[in-house]
This record gives sequence, C-alpha cells and structure tokens, in this order.
Amino acid sequence: MSDDIWKRDEVESPCVNICVVHPIARICTGCYRSIDEITAWSRLSPDARRAVLKDLPDRKVELTKRRGGRKSRIGKS
Repeated sequence: MSDDIWKRDEVESPCVNICVVHPIARICTGCYRSIDEITAWSRLSPDARRAVLKDLPDRKVELTKRRGGRKSRIGKS
C-alpha cells in the first residue's frame, strides 16, 4: 500500500506554537501573521499563503526593532 494518498501539495503553516499576540501590532510574535491571516489560513489558496509567507521576514524585523525603553530615558527628567 502506498502512502501517496497522505501527501498533499499544500503550503504549510508557519506556526511555531508560540502564540502570543503583540498588543499594538496585533501580530503573532511566534509566526508573525495577523489574527485575520491565522483565522483564514485553512481557507487561503496556495498563492495567498505564499504571499503571506513572503511578507513575514519584514514583519519580524518591524516587530523586533527596539523602540526606546529604559536606555533611551536615562538622563531625562
């Protein structure tokens, strides 16, 4: 019996099981997809999934940029 029946030509989800949504950007900090993209993933076409995957590296950079913090406040009154 062949296992070919179980093989699918699908674009896999980028989910890494770290499901924490950034409170401002509303993007998952694990996979960098928006809530809407996560919700719709199973219904997206392969081309639409590829388009989302193509955008993820840019989102990661934006989400991990340092926005100030304690170091930027030192010396300010």
